Amino acid sequence: MKFSRVEPAYTSKHGCRLVWEGKDEDDSDTVILNKEELESLVEILKKDVTGTIPLEDQTSSILVNSDVTQFTFQDHRQLEADTFELQKQILEFAKVPHDPQYVHISSKEFYPSVWIRKEEPKKEAKVDLKKQSSSKESLLHAILFSKPVKSDQELDESDIFRIFATRRSTRKFSKSQVEEWKVDKILAAADTAPTAGNFQGLKIFLIKNSKTKGALVEAANKQPYVNAPVVLVFCMDPSRVNLKFPKEILEKFSLQDATLAAAYSQIAASGLGLSSIWIGMFDEKMVQTILGTELRPSSILCIGYPDKKKPPKSRRKLKELIEVIE
Repeated sequence: MKFSRVEPAYTSKHGCRLVWEGKDEDDSDTVILNKEELESLVEILKKDVTGTIPLEDQTSSILVNSDVTQFTFQDHRQLEADTFELQKQILEFAKVPHDPQYVHISSKEFYPSVWIRKEEPKKEAKVDLKKQSSSKESLLHAILFSKPVKSDQELDESDIFRIFATRRSTRKFSKSQVEEWKVDKILAAADTAPTAGNFQGLKIFLIKNSKTKGALVEAANKQPYVNAPVVLVFCMDPSRVNLKFPKEILEKFSLQDATLAAAYSQIAASGLGLSSIWIGMFDEKMVQTILGTELRPSSILCIGYPDKKKPPKSRRKLKELIEVIE
């Protein structure tokens, strides 16, 4: 596993994603930094000093040493990055001017505050951009580093079954805005949903414009809760599914891809202390016109902080839901 690159966050203009890649295409790891964490890392790397940066969950941290920077997490393997390579990429990403310092420090000093570099690092080979774009973030890594949510009903983010059991659809959201880093993680969850042939036959529209949200309310049978803090419209894109099947099968695959992505997003939102409502009743042609797309919408997912927390509704008895064929 080797540190690969720095990428922008999905929605935020301030944070970033750090990507590690392994030997296999699917062997990757991603760490998402918010604005404050990125700024702290930039400050340390800009000054050529060592230091520690606590992350949002208060148990994970970044330890910057002269040669290797360590990323330590709770219940997850430690990641490492060559400090010089990390410094070069982070400062370039943040557009911070930097000249490496070459100074002599007595060998008696065990933990120097200024790094010693006796020679310039060798130039590295060019990176294959196509290979870079194939890296995928996993749901675990997208949610694992989230800030704990303090609420009347604490959720253990590692207990997916508790998230299932406490999820509740919400039709009235508070006016509190959803943090951009949480939106990032919800989109990262959608990005890792199962997909036919790994072609991801879908497209997600993140609606920020208030007028567009208002228009979607009209298109969704005037359901007012469509005007939520976070609105995601999931659309089918069968043209991406490069499989040799009839058109109707490719459309079916695309519908399944979009639906699974929406479901993953909904569960991720619950794990982040948010609530949501799934909208399946809307005028498809109106939604296409509003979004300016020919892609067919499959669902609208509205997300935010609930105006009032409620316990989950009772469900059918499991034995009534399941039919066993032996």
